[in-house]
Amino acid sequence: MHRRKDHDPNCCCRRIRGDGRRMTPPRHAVLDALSERGEHLTAEEVFKKASRHCPNIGLSTVYRTLELLTELGMVSKFDTGDDKARYELADGPRAKGHHHHLVCTSCRRIVDYKDFIKEETELLRKTEEGLSKKYGFRIDSHLIQFHGLCRDCRK
Repeated sequence: MHRRKDHDPNCCCRRIRGDGRRMTPPRHAVLDALSERGEHLTAEEVFKKASRHCPNIGLSTVYRTLELLTELGMVSKFDTGDDKARYELADGPRAKGHHHHLVCTSCRRIVDYKDFIKEETELLRKTEEGLSKKYGFRIDSHLIQFHGLCRDCRK
């Protein structure tokens, strides 16, 4: 299994335990399923991958685990417009792996966009600062998606 370099199982365990919860085999299996590179998985896809490592895991357990991990900020949940939430391990806005998404509205392909230019980074920083000041809100992360047609679907 290809693991993301920034996925640290010990850190995940500490974060879950720090919230007063146990790190169970199903939770490990869900994190392992999400740690594969380049994946934007639905809950059903996480279930299929997780059940390879934890055969007794149930779909409802996967849903509950994904919601818990999302609440803890360990997983990002996003919608691509196909009525199915997608999940991936979360990266903070200043993390090396932080990225945005380009979502094709025709084929539903998702492209990770992370080669930001200086002007983009500066615009996002100023936007976060402005919103924080205006609303008294501490921003911990953001999720940006651009929707349109990919090169193949435009042909």
